[in-house]
Amino acid sequence: MSGKRKVIITCAVTGSIHTPSMSPHLPVTAAEIAEGAIGAAEAGAAIVHLHARDPKDGRPDQSPELYRPFLQVIKQRTDCVINITTGGAATMTIDERLRPVAEFKPEVASLNMGSMNFGLYPMLARFNDLKHPWERDYLEGSRDRVFKNTFADIEAILTRCAANGTRFEVECYDIGHLYTLAHFADRGVIKPPFFVQSVFGILGGIGPHPEDVMMMKRTADRLFGDRYHWSVLGAGRHQLAIAAQAAAMGGNVRVGLEDSLWLGAGKFATSNAEQVRQVRQILEGLGLEIATPDDAREILGLKGKDAVAF
Repeated sequence: MSGKRKVIITCAVTGSIHTPSMSPHLPVTAAEIAEGAIGAAEAGAAIVHLHARDPKDGRPDQSPELYRPFLQVIKQRTDCVINITTGGAATMTIDERLRPVAEFKPEVASLNMGSMNFGLYPMLARFNDLKHPWERDYLEGSRDRVFKNTFADIEAILTRCAANGTRFEVECYDIGHLYTLAHFADRGVIKPPFFVQSVFGILGGIGPHPEDVMMMKRTADRLFGDRYHWSVLGAGRHQLAIAAQAAAMGGNVRVGLEDSLWLGAGKFATSNAEQVRQVRQILEGLGLEIATPDDAREILGLKGKDAVAF
């Protein structure tokens, strides 16, 4: 049994894709985000991926003062690896998006590996009863909005965080993003082992077909060989199917209410922990072992929770 492969479960607790009117279970306040992350960690997530929101209306917000209360609580009550986004929301500047990571120096930060269309507007057809005025504008605006991460932006994030010992969850929404990572790796701007999070099913990125998953893995294997660890997230209803496929192919998995509001067809997940338990059941059914936070730290070469600035 000691020879089982250990799979890292990441849980993305709230994100900036879904708006509060879409689900009563989406964490918005600092207390809700903390409880969501703690529940996910207790259910088996080794890493929690965190965004902040304005507690008044749930709008995505990268203000460090909104992060501080839940970062400290999560660190005190769990041993999990804390991963802070540099993606924030597509409506923000790079300086706004980078502020929490620059200030708090987490073990892990996410980094989108390119500029892209990021279409959220189809959700308007499914969610009509939006209670905050910003929600409709935010979703409709994605029809003509680009998430901006140029080569200069990516290099700025990597170099500004280099002295902090923060490693990156490199989010790759398409095949070209893998080649962008290879470009920065070849230049020595980012060092292995790379933690490559392949994202499937976002309008503007690669699709959720099993062949898309296989192509991402084949390309990453060719470019990075044994210098990377692969993880996947499937958007919406594709979450568990893609997780199961990737786990069978040797990958790690990400779940959470950032990526999907659902537990099954037409059934809301009432917590992040529910999704973690569900994917854990799949992984253990495949005979795989769930990585602990310290396992994840060893696998990914992280600096440890005592070296963060919160």
